[in-house]
Amino acid sequence: MPSSSIRYVSFDCYGTLTNFQVGDLTRGRLADRVPTDRMPAFLEDFTAYRFDEVLGAWKPYAEVLHRALERVCNRWAVTFRPADAQAIVDAVPGWGPHADVPAALAKVAEKLPLVILSNAADAQIQSNVAKLGAPFHAVLTAEQAQAYKPRLQAFEYMFDTLGCGPEHFMHVSSSLRYDLMSASDLRIGRRVFVERGHGPGNPAYGYQEIADLGGLPGLLGL
Repeated sequence: MPSSSIRYVSFDCYGTLTNFQVGDLTRGRLADRVPTDRMPAFLEDFTAYRFDEVLGAWKPYAEVLHRALERVCNRWAVTFRPADAQAIVDAVPGWGPHADVPAALAKVAEKLPLVILSNAADAQIQSNVAKLGAPFHAVLTAEQAQAYKPRLQAFEYMFDTLGCGPEHFMHVSSSLRYDLMSASDLRIGRRVFVERGHGPGNPAYGYQEIADLGGLPGLLGL
């Protein structure tokens, strides 16, 4: 798909643009219950349960985190404390961007409108977006779409809101499972995988890979 067909560059926010620090915060909150050598496996399971929690009908993001942490604690037979989950929810709005993000976004914004499609609540994301230091044409959330990615309904909400088809988007994400598999299924015009260590990629899904967001302007000929 030539760049001339692209009208918008859409982004996943947490993990791709914003430094999503849920692992570090969870490690600190549960250090008294999960041994240090077992913590990586615990965090992997927490990641899996967060993914599972967004696959059904929409529910508030705080509930997603609470339920996922409760489930992983039950699996590991450790005490679940609601205050731990709430601490994560409360911390999210304070997180800022990866270091490579602001300059790259500013450069891309000179050519094309920027859009965020995020598995977020409306109340939490504006603070994170403000820290990105670039103008966004639209900030779209799971709360607005009433569906979380990877559900196709979330992406279809973006298409309908902006009044154009999937072929008119370049979608950028560090997650194969949340974003790029669905982007491939929907035949989004161009897909970009930012390798931030958030899980393996698979080139069969037809994306271009960059090491960090600094590589994005070059994909658009900037």
